[in-house]
Amino acid sequence: MSVQEYLDKHMLSRKIEDAVNAAVRAKTPDPVLFISNHMRKSVPSVITKVKARQILDSRGIPTVEVDLHTNKGVFRASSPSGASSGLYEAVELRDGDKGTYLGKGVSRAVNNINEKISEALIGMDPTLQVQIDQAMIDLDKTDKKGELGANALLAVSMAACKAGAAEKEVSLYKHIADLAGRTTFNVPVPAFTVINGGKHAGNNLSIQDIMILPVGALRFEEALQMGSETYHHLKAVITEKYGLYGCNVGEDGGFAPNISSLKEGLDLVKEAIGRTGYNEKIKIAIDIAATEFCIGTKYDLDYKSPNKSGQNFKSGEDMIAMYKELCEAYPIVSIEDPFDKEDWEHSKYFTSLGICQVVGDDLLMSNPKRIERAMQEAACNTLLLKVNQVGTVTEAIEVVKLAKDANWGVVISQRSGESEDSFIADLSVGLSAGQIKAGAPCRGERLVKYNQLLRIEEELGDQALYAGDDWRNC
Repeated sequence: MSVQEYLDKHMLSRKIEDAVNAAVRAKTPDPVLFISNHMRKSVPSVITKVKARQILDSRGIPTVEVDLHTNKGVFRASSPSGASSGLYEAVELRDGDKGTYLGKGVSRAVNNINEKISEALIGMDPTLQVQIDQAMIDLDKTDKKGELGANALLAVSMAACKAGAAEKEVSLYKHIADLAGRTTFNVPVPAFTVINGGKHAGNNLSIQDIMILPVGALRFEEALQMGSETYHHLKAVITEKYGLYGCNVGEDGGFAPNISSLKEGLDLVKEAIGRTGYNEKIKIAIDIAATEFCIGTKYDLDYKSPNKSGQNFKSGEDMIAMYKELCEAYPIVSIEDPFDKEDWEHSKYFTSLGICQVVGDDLLMSNPKRIERAMQEAACNTLLLKVNQVGTVTEAIEVVKLAKDANWGVVISQRSGESEDSFIADLSVGLSAGQIKAGAPCRGERLVKYNQLLRIEEELGDQALYAGDDWRNC
């Protein structure tokens, strides 16, 4: 083949001429670089390689990381993991070999990506998120992604989403908004974890988290400042009352003083808020995670205290009375999982009282069927979205749409096992979730999400709408 034939076959002369003309029109000071970039953009991007590996999450437990290659670059993502998994959520594939990482290894999920998923996706357009996710779902062939592993599918799905944004030359949150059909960008109110209990800490506190919501801030930047200042005032309060040992932290970075009652923890947080001077601007949220201490139809609030366990059983009615009392005494605006995941009756009744936002986590498990039932029965009024419970970006977008169509609130949530991936920050803005739960305002795997929200707010400028007082209505 002659040089001219080669040029003609690939239409190189025309493409080069177009690039040169574009450089002249742009009056670029570096025409060679401009022409190089112009030529690169003229080539449609496709997935050329998908490479997975096993890394460690914030708890020192293995998780899946993926490098997805296109002719525009390499895009990395990793799957988060929770302390517990539910019957109705997508399946996280673990090796089960007790001799390696105590059975928590993810080499099977990694191999599924490198040997099966990679082959299925090579050549696909990274902007076509729905097709990419559907290809993986079809390859898995199970209802809960148990064949390939939801941790495998999610890492690839997130990496593909990042590659799609790069191909369109837009920020990740804008690409997600486009996928969801949204045109506005709400920066969420952060639910900062300040006290950990339950499975997330080694103290005697039965409930899982006490959080603060800076709803009175005008911008996310101000909200982050409020959260940080309150967190450090709380450290001082705890040190004064319990000594330095009380300032050990749980898995989400919240303090874990050896307190045994929810009221004791709320009093500490209330005092810390008072010291900041932000009294009317900061509200409180609590994650009860009641499934963890439900025994039959009773709730054992002392289940973590061996000497007391069984002595403080409460019925569903007792729990409702306790929540009413707490909401009157403290600025509590949100309660997550106030009852067991199968205690639909008490969840329905408590939600009907309209005392506060009622968030479904274990109740819903981000499962569309559970969400639809909860909507029909009005068993809660807010979705807690954990992306690894659904398994792909497309399905996460769909469940958020489902929630918003029902006028529910939406909380985009971290997991106790996190990585330095900031994906959920962009997801929360792209879907205008209104609320994000990413842990304490400390620890790198938590702060990477909050710091990314700072950057997004800065990039959006006047277009950035901090959810603030409208945190449930975005």
